[in-house]
Amino acid sequence: MTKKTVVLIAFAVVLAGVYVAFFTDWFNKPKIQILPQIRPPQRGARAARQPVGDTPVYPVTFAFDRKYRFTEIRVVAADDEKTNKFPHAVWHMISDSNSVPIKALQYGAPLTGMKPKVPKAPPEALLPDVPYILYVQATDKAEGKTKFQTHELVSPTTSQ
Repeated sequence: MTKKTVVLIAFAVVLAGVYVAFFTDWFNKPKIQILPQIRPPQRGARAARQPVGDTPVYPVTFAFDRKYRFTEIRVVAADDEKTNKFPHAVWHMISDSNSVPIKALQYGAPLTGMKPKVPKAPPEALLPDVPYILYVQATDKAEGKTKFQTHELVSPTTSQ
């Protein structure tokens, strides 16, 4: 081989390496896409599951880009995370054995195959207009996080 051929092959290998490093996901953990949604409360059993606080807030649901078997779900206040190395989790669930695949969940709702990290600890009530961060981890090493906040529940008024 000539010197020119060796240089061209080396250049092609470097370009291939740059392409793989910057334009593929081979070395990145999979990211979970999360869509937080604030919806009016449902009548019946679903409304009873909401954590009760001083100020009722709209329930928050989270939709994911596909079904995941979660190993950990954690919600922390955004301000608490900025100031503390280990922020207090207002809701922290871990997989006890084998969680079922889910594509959506509601804050505070019990999840099959998951339990609170602190035994028998109920989810804390969300405060209105406070930013929170949801962190999720799945069995396939996928991770995701999203910011959300809910608002004070406005009861419907009846017109006379």
